[in-house]
Amino acid sequence: GGSSSGSAAAVADWMVPLALGTQTAGSVIRPAAFCGIVGFKPTYGRLNLTGVKPFAPSLDTLGCFARDVGDVELLRSALTGAAYQPLRPPAARVRVGVYRAREWSSAQLPAQQAVLDVAEHLLREADVRDVDVPGADAATDAQAIVMAFEAAHSLGYEYRTHRGALSVRLVELIETGLRVRYADYVAAQQAAASARMAFRAAFDAHDVLLTPSAPGEAPAGLDATGDPIFNRGATMLGVPAITLPVGIGRHELPIGVQLIGVWDR
Repeated sequence: GGSSSGSAAAVADWMVPLALGTQTAGSVIRPAAFCGIVGFKPTYGRLNLTGVKPFAPSLDTLGCFARDVGDVELLRSALTGAAYQPLRPPAARVRVGVYRAREWSSAQLPAQQAVLDVAEHLLREADVRDVDVPGADAATDAQAIVMAFEAAHSLGYEYRTHRGALSVRLVELIETGLRVRYADYVAAQQAAASARMAFRAAFDAHDVLLTPSAPGEAPAGLDATGDPIFNRGATMLGVPAITLPVGIGRHELPIGVQLIGVWDR
């Protein structure tokens, strides 16, 4: 599921109760979904990244893995020094927006059905409706440009001096970033800033957005980590997201759904 797949697998296999990971595209939400556990990406900048090797500083976000949502709060409290806040039922009906992203058609049928099943289940306790999300597509497009450009600079030393030791995929990403013009990078950052303003409007009528965590189950083999297409936008926007295990796919591997919130205050 990405660079934090080892952390997710360790939690899923009961090697450890909690683990850390980083998300620059989808490397917290996606591996957690693939491993059938809870993965949480907080608001950008909420957890300190000191000591973590930078990849794309505008995007890198420290997140965590757990087998229970309550344990995520325990880890957040330990990392920040903030008081532990037990989970409580909402005081009012939660307003849930079902977001069938531009990439909805790329999700496997079990992943689509998982979102729809959760939406139907939530109807008992929440107000649920389909929603269009202004700015999300622009943020998704901007993320790929920003990540490649910043990764090429963050890993410039490794690329110049140890290129032979880097994976083919990483070299391809760095070389893609080296071809990105600075003006295009700035334009992508500006597009993301505009997208954040538009995105906030979705939360005038909704408390949380429901969408796939990944296109489906984990892919077979080790040649690919899966597509982060359902994670790029939230990462670029810097909003909090969590994946919850909800089902099993065609190959009896876990399927998760993603809940996306607005920036915490």
